[in-house]
Amino acid sequence: MLTLADINQSYGQSHTLWDISLEIPKGGCVSLIGRNGVGKTTLLNCIMGLLRLDSGTIVFDGKDISGMPPESRAAMGIGYVPQGRMIFPLLTVHENLQTGMAAIPRRERRIPEMIFELFPVLRDMLDRRGGDLSGGQQQQLAIARALVLTPRLLILDEPTEGIQPNIVQQIGDIISKLNRELGLTVLVVEQKLPFVKRVTNRFSIMTKGSIVADDEMPALSDALIAEHLSV
Repeated sequence: MLTLADINQSYGQSHTLWDISLEIPKGGCVSLIGRNGVGKTTLLNCIMGLLRLDSGTIVFDGKDISGMPPESRAAMGIGYVPQGRMIFPLLTVHENLQTGMAAIPRRERRIPEMIFELFPVLRDMLDRRGGDLSGGQQQQLAIARALVLTPRLLILDEPTEGIQPNIVQQIGDIISKLNRELGLTVLVVEQKLPFVKRVTNRFSIMTKGSIVADDEMPALSDALIAEHLSV
């Protein structure tokens, strides 16, 4: 569904991504893992069109989207939950959800009932400001905002960061439900290995701006962890 081929990206004289090639299969649930500062978020920003590529191509569902603006990628069916959630603290929950539908005509903007089935707490908080929610509730809102367009690919950047354990469990269950029951393709950047082992079925490891390992989850060995992920 998503194919990255020979991606290179730089900030000025600093070369951050080096010849990255990555395949996210339709219906897959893939984790992108690596130590802090190796380029994971930079790669996601390239996928979403928030950063320009130096070279390489990004193909989504058979179409080259390398030069498309972010809003066009969202309209094609890519949902993005950025690191730090990035909700609007002064807007209500309902208004935050509506911002996720900016890519579709106003008359067609309806919050799918599925959102409240997945996140029942949000139904009771529609009139509360986003900044008044707990960290876990804000993360649920951020995921819900990405889902209102019913995307075909959902990208999450550190979805468990700063979240209490019981909400981490819930978020993992929701990702699994979206992937296994609803067929949504998922790409997750995450530091917590127990989480990715439970939720995702494939992994890619990044080190210094390059992909150094890519395989099914059972192949994530202690040796790979020690070499590329231990601090």
